[in-house]
Amino acid sequence: MPAKLKQLAEFLALRRNTSLLLVALVLAGTGEKLWLGFAPKYIETLGGGVLVIGIFDALQTWLGAVYAYPGGWLTDHWGQRRSLLLFNLISLAGYLLVLFWQHWIALLLGSFLFLAWSALSLPTTFSVVATSLKSHQHTMGIGVQSLVRRVPMMVGPLVGGWLVTRFGWSDGVRYALLLCIALSAVTVGFQWFMFDVAASRQSAAVLDGNEQRRSAETPLRISFFTVVRAFTPALRELLVSDILIRFCERIPYAFVILWAMNHGGLNAQQFGWLVAFEMVTAMICYIPVAHLADKYGRRPFVLVTFVFFTLFPVTLIWADNFAWLALAFVVRGLKEFGEPARKALIIGEATPELRARTYGAYYLIRDCVVTSGSFLGAWLWSISPQANFVGASVCGALGTIWFGWKYGLKAETRGASPQQRVET
Repeated sequence: MPAKLKQLAEFLALRRNTSLLLVALVLAGTGEKLWLGFAPKYIETLGGGVLVIGIFDALQTWLGAVYAYPGGWLTDHWGQRRSLLLFNLISLAGYLLVLFWQHWIALLLGSFLFLAWSALSLPTTFSVVATSLKSHQHTMGIGVQSLVRRVPMMVGPLVGGWLVTRFGWSDGVRYALLLCIALSAVTVGFQWFMFDVAASRQSAAVLDGNEQRRSAETPLRISFFTVVRAFTPALRELLVSDILIRFCERIPYAFVILWAMNHGGLNAQQFGWLVAFEMVTAMICYIPVAHLADKYGRRPFVLVTFVFFTLFPVTLIWADNFAWLALAFVVRGLKEFGEPARKALIIGEATPELRARTYGAYYLIRDCVVTSGSFLGAWLWSISPQANFVGASVCGALGTIWFGWKYGLKAETRGASPQQRVET
């Protein structure tokens, strides 16, 4: 490899396994995003009301919670490649169910299957970063991964929106699902050749031999509660602020498309462009912010991203046409400003021998609590959309204040052990 390409790969924290993971994320993610973002409106066209939409949104959050820890356990027990293969096959079964049964009940039941990839695989993707990269590259590794994840989040809604606008909701969603199934099948084939397990183990051993020895000595049959008790105080405090911020995100989440299409008068293709604006904004931020966060500390960038989480629902109140909605979605894209830094904080605070299960436990606790935000959002929406947006921003403000109080004035000790970070 030429020297300049090696330097670029080093700067972007690219290794064999992390690079191959990015390909799988693009393939599977594009298929999912072809139709999933339009699901709330699709449910409405199938006769489902606000409560059904709220239940569907709650299932996404709740399944993301309850699947996270088993996903981490399977990754620790089976390894990264076999786990990702299983998660993709489960999702494929869910897509087939929704394709052949066009009823809103199919989306509720199918969500237990088609959400498996994104929910179960999250701890696995964190584990790939942790075992393939040195600690000072974690934010960059997650930043590149987050950037690549936004490619399907941008392309999928644009293609899916065109299909719905061109062929109508019934046929458009069916064609999107067929493309989704095809991409998932390609992902399954690709993942079989994906990870070089031996290289992963060797790389991980080189990164920290002592850490790997501790990991090998740790039994797999560790209970969930033991993992939670191993959380550092810093990780517990981050969890509290993250829960409040995710309430801010979840309360309006399922209803944004209804606001854009029913109140703003947009069609499905125009909504796809809004999502594209959001993704481009996020992608522009990831690499420079990840580099600065790894170099100067992560917490200030996390604080900034919490501020943008809080601002987005407020901007929707005055967004009643395409131009204002586009501006609101740019703000929504800026909420990804410090997401790689936040995830790198979790990696930094996780006990090395319990990494995947720590990620899973963290997201299980967070999203189980935040699931109620979907029902709260449906109730507030039934009062008025404005009540929904204001309620979300209040939660965001509380989370931002908590994080700023706990972390904002603390200097981050990069490269220290969890115990040293707690003492600092």
